[in-house]
Amino acid sequence: MIILIKEVLIVQQHSQYFNTIKDILIEDGIITKVDNNINETANIIFNEPNTQVAAGWIDVFSNFCEPGYEHIETLTSGADAAIAGGYTQVFILPNTYPTISSKTQVNYITEKSKQLPITLHPLAAISKNIEGKELAEMYDMFQNGAIAFTDGTNPVQESSLMLKALQYVKNFNGTLLQMPIDNSFSKLGLMNEGIVSTQIGLQGIPSFAEDLMIKRDIALLKYTQSKLHITGISTIESINLIDDAKQQGLQITCSISPSSLIFCDEDVATYDTNFKHNPPLRTRENMMALRQAVIDGKVDCIAAHHFPKHIDNKMCEFEYAHYGVIGLQTTFSVINNILPSLSTNNLIDLFSNNARKIFELNTPKIEVGEVAELTLFNRKATYTLTKENNKSKASNSPIFNVSLTGKVMGIVCKGTLHLN
Repeated sequence: MIILIKEVLIVQQHSQYFNTIKDILIEDGIITKVDNNINETANIIFNEPNTQVAAGWIDVFSNFCEPGYEHIETLTSGADAAIAGGYTQVFILPNTYPTISSKTQVNYITEKSKQLPITLHPLAAISKNIEGKELAEMYDMFQNGAIAFTDGTNPVQESSLMLKALQYVKNFNGTLLQMPIDNSFSKLGLMNEGIVSTQIGLQGIPSFAEDLMIKRDIALLKYTQSKLHITGISTIESINLIDDAKQQGLQITCSISPSSLIFCDEDVATYDTNFKHNPPLRTRENMMALRQAVIDGKVDCIAAHHFPKHIDNKMCEFEYAHYGVIGLQTTFSVINNILPSLSTNNLIDLFSNNARKIFELNTPKIEVGEVAELTLFNRKATYTLTKENNKSKASNSPIFNVSLTGKVMGIVCKGTLHLN
């Protein structure tokens, strides 16, 4: 397969072609020429104005539901949604049935990934069956391809178990991922605790519940000197706690979902179950402060938090609805739309470079002789998610038919060009 990409702005730093407009010729997945006015015969020619190209994007926290919940999402449909969102690699959660808490289940994901057009990395469980009681065989899973460890949407509550996990992964330089959810608060709460929750009569989850969890994990991290990534940040206090920990030299990083940057607790007043999140959507003041934190470089990654749900678990009373939304297809468009002042360099760090550094993944160079793993995007074009172009099996999103500025044009991965 020969692919010719015409007149794209190369925005991948550390490339000798950085910030120049070039043609890129790719043969059997390898970049063979980067130059002006390449005229070689190709099977596919891409030529769209205002397109930029960078190393393929990575999402660090998405649920593809397989095995066990294929009626909601599959590895294949999840990969299709990721491709449409510009991702060439995705870390998938262990909250499946059976859970990804043994090397057998890790192997299941890695073998399936070989057959897919992008790369899926299994996030293996910290505890056996994600029960939060006993450590899983993390080293065996690491040896078999687990990229990192998390109990996913059911984060570790027991401090002693979290301590053991941080100590254990240090032996092989592993990383833990944790959502800052204190179940003792979230079991009863439905949304952010505040003026809006009082007005509409829904039980609230206080913001300090998140801060307490992060303070605990930072204390454990300081004791162990291990590596921790906290995802799903929803308060500016959490950002400040993590930033202070970084200044102390701790190996801590964080990611934020697009939902916490585009929506706030005021949106929950519609009782639309697509605004039911955990951690919950916080106040408008928090939302705006988090946007500034992204611009200021205090956030390491944007994590889609793609959580597909069956329609029956969303088309119900708010109290009984499941948490979460789908997001892989719209994450870039949302971030580009609400943060137009974000530099392209910072955007690439948030979507690709930082995740590669944190989880020790190779950063493909846009150079002759290198493997082509690329994301093509246009920051000026518009994109609208519709029922027709939605690639996920699920449809739990509040932004269908909303025009956003910023469009993924396609990806190059495993020798194939996938266009949107």
